[in-house]
Amino acid sequence: MCGANDRSGVSAISADDTTAGAGALWRANARAGLSGRRTAVEESESMTASAIKLGMPINYAGDFRETIDNLVDFEAAGVARIAVPEAYSFDAVSQLGYIAARTEKMELQSGILPMYSRTPSNLAMTAAGLDFISGGRFVLGIGASGPQVIEGFHGVKYDYPVGRARENADICRLIWRREKTEYRGKHYTLPFTKEDGGTGLGKPLKIINHPVRERIPMLLAAIGPKNTELAAEMFEEFQPFLFHPEYVDVAFGEPLAAGKAKRDPSLPELGIVVQATARVTEDPEQIENASQMVRHQAALYIGGMGARGKNFYNQLTVRYGYADAAREIQDLYLDGKKAEAAAAVPAELVAAMSLIGPRSLVAERAEAFRAAGVTCILAAPAAPTHKERVQEMGQLAEIFAG
Repeated sequence: MCGANDRSGVSAISADDTTAGAGALWRANARAGLSGRRTAVEESESMTASAIKLGMPINYAGDFRETIDNLVDFEAAGVARIAVPEAYSFDAVSQLGYIAARTEKMELQSGILPMYSRTPSNLAMTAAGLDFISGGRFVLGIGASGPQVIEGFHGVKYDYPVGRARENADICRLIWRREKTEYRGKHYTLPFTKEDGGTGLGKPLKIINHPVRERIPMLLAAIGPKNTELAAEMFEEFQPFLFHPEYVDVAFGEPLAAGKAKRDPSLPELGIVVQATARVTEDPEQIENASQMVRHQAALYIGGMGARGKNFYNQLTVRYGYADAAREIQDLYLDGKKAEAAAAVPAELVAAMSLIGPRSLVAERAEAFRAAGVTCILAAPAAPTHKERVQEMGQLAEIFAG
């Protein structure tokens, strides 16, 4: 793990950076990074120039219908996937159904459906239905969420997230294959028999409809080692959060390797999906505004999600080498000093997790994500107007195409 003054190997974006200067500064910092740590510069010559898929997340707190009305513009600009989140907000499923009717080509991802709020069978039915109405474009993203939401909003005990994720995947795939619901796991039992405490009237059933695909892609949101290992073993895609590409091996290398060693050979190569704020510009004010957005979001998760000692995002930040900053951010945030907590997020971390700055610098950051194995970036455009956001996504589509 690196020290306090050598964490990321990625320079912060300053208002004085020019296109050439920013790229040169990034390269210099990258070369000064940890021994053995992968960088885009070091790997760009040996890696295959595979394109990164451009996706876009939808903000559940915004004007949904206005956003959807404009989706056709983003689809034309090259956005290949849209992801709809679900926290303690409007549900994602109804919105995904609406999007399916308004789009033609882009993939539709739930990002993320908490698995505690639905039974595995309900998740399977929902995914099959969305895959049907979208013509085979759905990606089922699930995750554990956290005890604040699961116990606080849903009133359900938060326990055994790894075991439940495994059994969810098993049951969903069983149902999509139109097999009878006969499954006995540690957490879910189908059918629920009299011996299990039921009425004894339940019987194994097959889903009535014929799913478009018997293997709808499944994505697991994970940042902890055990869930990361499970994602690499059983799921088509893995979605970490607050992703630092230069530290993919430090934070996720061992569990990813362990999971891949047990991976079903019938599965495709593991895809990695990440989210990143994007602003392609040389304007110092716009760069700072976008960076502030990243700082505030990072502070919310590093400082405000969970309690001291029980914050997965804080622990991830520690694994990246920012132990002192993680502690300071959490202390400030839990004391109600949210602005100070955001200011304490290291500039290097902000730059590493985002796609902000001149086009040449954004291209280098995209290459770093590609070198880390990322296959899809859900880019959140930070431009102030719709026209600029569409233009920005068009630029990213060109950059990601390689």
